[in-house]
Amino acid sequence: MNRSLLLLVVLTILFSIRVEAETLIILHTNDLHARIEPVNQYNNICTDEDIAGGTCLGGYARLATAIQTEREKSRHSILVDGGDQFQGSLIFTHYQGQALVEMMNMVRYDGMTVGNHEFDLGPRALRRFIRQAEFPVLLSNADISREPLLSGILKPSAIIEKNGYRYGLIGLAPVNTAELSSPGPNITFTDPVMAVSREIAKLASQGVDRIILLSHSGYDVDQHIATSVDGIDIIVGGHTNTFLSNRDDEQAEGPYPTWVRSPNGTAVAIVQAYAYGKYLGRLDVTFDDRGRITSATGSPILLDDNITQNREIENKIVKLVEPLSKLRNQVISEAVSPIDGNRMDCRIRECRIGNLVADAMLSQMKSQGYDIAITNAGGLRSSIDQGEITMGEVLAVYPFQNQLSSFELTGADILASLESGVSMVERESGRFPQVSGLRFRYSRLADSNSARVHDVEVNQENQWLPLDPDQVYGVVTNDFLRGGGDGYSIFFQNARNADDYGPAIADIVADYLKKMNPYQPVLDGRIIDE
Repeated sequence: MNRSLLLLVVLTILFSIRVEAETLIILHTNDLHARIEPVNQYNNICTDEDIAGGTCLGGYARLATAIQTEREKSRHSILVDGGDQFQGSLIFTHYQGQALVEMMNMVRYDGMTVGNHEFDLGPRALRRFIRQAEFPVLLSNADISREPLLSGILKPSAIIEKNGYRYGLIGLAPVNTAELSSPGPNITFTDPVMAVSREIAKLASQGVDRIILLSHSGYDVDQHIATSVDGIDIIVGGHTNTFLSNRDDEQAEGPYPTWVRSPNGTAVAIVQAYAYGKYLGRLDVTFDDRGRITSATGSPILLDDNITQNREIENKIVKLVEPLSKLRNQVISEAVSPIDGNRMDCRIRECRIGNLVADAMLSQMKSQGYDIAITNAGGLRSSIDQGEITMGEVLAVYPFQNQLSSFELTGADILASLESGVSMVERESGRFPQVSGLRFRYSRLADSNSARVHDVEVNQENQWLPLDPDQVYGVVTNDFLRGGGDGYSIFFQNARNADDYGPAIADIVADYLKKMNPYQPVLDGRIIDE
């Protein structure tokens, strides 16, 4: 073979290899909320009955098998997470993030963004998580320069290399994280559009033109970012627990991927994979020589009983769960019928799990002259099925380590707080109020300058009386809302005679269920949506 022919053959081989490497498989998760173990239809840890029936979904042992299967289909893949690995199970309460990072290291994540719940235990717990992570943990839209625990270790972006190609990862958290979690006073969250634009420019200066945004901002915000910023190729989302699918599925909120045009007309692919580890997202992306997407196809993979669990991780989980089993399996009451806590219901209307938690809170303080309980739908994380109720189920419903707060507030301030609570109902915000001792009507169609809430009544001495703007009422809530969380700034600013050191909310709910055994879930018209 002459030299010219040999050179042609070598160049052909190299070109073929290069073209093949242009296709990147993006495997992704989001909003696992510490569901290390498999879950049932209510997003609770699977019972023996669920396991026998073959209805369990997700769990890290099953996720590990699915990841390995997809990796074996291509040597050019990455695994990323859209945030909120923290919070949502007894495992998180006990291990405070350490078990989660161990699982993520075992399945070999390539990167994740910080979600709002990564701040639930403050900067110190997040610092421990980052220091143990064998992958970059990212956040671009926050000024952390005044927070010594995170400054220098929490990076806005990172570059990873696969098969000779360099990819820029950028992390985003919700701009209102300070309302949703506990980042502390030293961190300021900033506009995501400006933050992403800055990081894209920085990455471009380093020769990186393939950009994957890990955005814990929500489906609608992701679309806004995509239409506002040039240079993004893919957005791996989170925060809104959005299910995307190309199948004829009534639960899908959009196609997978959802395509949006950037200001310069290039296509941006947006994906999200629901929540609680029930799905592994898989997106096959092909780039041209300039680093622009030419195609992106894929689908979320349901992690059902057809997927074998990884034995090593399954055994590790068994050891992690051992110290928790006694508390988790303690039977405390019985439910006459399912206590629905569906996220889609609780964030727009009265729901059964909301009534349970609010009624339990008010029952704790009713004898001391308190009239009203208000809790946020974002704090309600699961349902409870019919039959025996265990402490583990209660902790799945309310996994946060919040305490009961009590204070006095005028009727005018209560009305203003309810207005704030329903003000973002179109976005299914976690600030939506679930109440006890109170009933009201609200309109979703009122314009921004109109009152949405009306016909507010308070139950006093077994009588429903109109809310008096001048009267002072006794109110109970959780200490997160009392501190101004989820937009309830009035609770922080105007509360009188506040006590923020009551019992844990989960314990209050458990005690109430014991007292009401068997518990009959209720929907009694305390919130009317017009």
